[in-house]
Amino acid sequence: MADTDIRAEIGYSERTERKPYFYANAHEKDFVPLKPVEVEIRDARGIDTDLDREGFILVEHKSVLDDLTDLDAVKRVHAPEIVELIKQVSGCDHVQTTPFGILRFSEKSGSNEAHDNSHPARFVHVDMAKDDAAAARAQTAPEGRKIIRSAQYNVWRVLSAPPQDVPLGVCDYTSISADDLIDCDAIFDPLDGSPEWGFGNYLLEYNPAHRWFYYSNMHVGEALVFKTSESDPDRAQLMPHGAFDNPLAGPDSPPRISLEMRGTAYWFG
Repeated sequence: MADTDIRAEIGYSERTERKPYFYANAHEKDFVPLKPVEVEIRDARGIDTDLDREGFILVEHKSVLDDLTDLDAVKRVHAPEIVELIKQVSGCDHVQTTPFGILRFSEKSGSNEAHDNSHPARFVHVDMAKDDAAAARAQTAPEGRKIIRSAQYNVWRVLSAPPQDVPLGVCDYTSISADDLIDCDAIFDPLDGSPEWGFGNYLLEYNPAHRWFYYSNMHVGEALVFKTSESDPDRAQLMPHGAFDNPLAGPDSPPRISLEMRGTAYWFG
């Protein structure tokens, strides 16, 4: 066991007769039947992983932007960088990004109320349920091209100095079963008062076969890329993930600031 392998509580959920749901902002309205379990979380540094097998990789990637908390600049400058990154790591022909970035802050920063969808997700989830993800990939597919494969990716990086007080844990896709997934709804309630909207998602029920990983001491010059949906059934389909308290981070460690960028990849026939 490496010095940076840890044990920590992961935010599993349990099944109930009521379908769970969670909000992007108004978490006091959530119905997420949490049942946390303490598990081993291995440091994936130095471990060979694959986007199409385990479902996640770490890559070196530095933006030309000095301030990745400037979301207007992120939309203009960083989104095209993410297009090139996803092309590089996936080998796809075309990428459609969600141009806006999602900033998240650990609770001790005191910054959550100033931003949409900014709380670290402490319950394990995937970013979109299978059928909703397939519909989303079809909606943004380039016209006039024969699509032979499509997949969605999340590009996650920290903007704060290490060690992260609330890192992101990812669950090896090869260790999960479809029976572990719990149907739920994700509801976006924008702070600007625009209408709510939502889509299907999954929570995760505990299974002792699950293998959890994180990357210790991440910095802004690297990115965790993970799969969130996939059209090819022989490749990793999704990536359960969730935030957790890092027992190696002392009380003086800086609060986590992270940026998420999303992209959909297409392969042409």
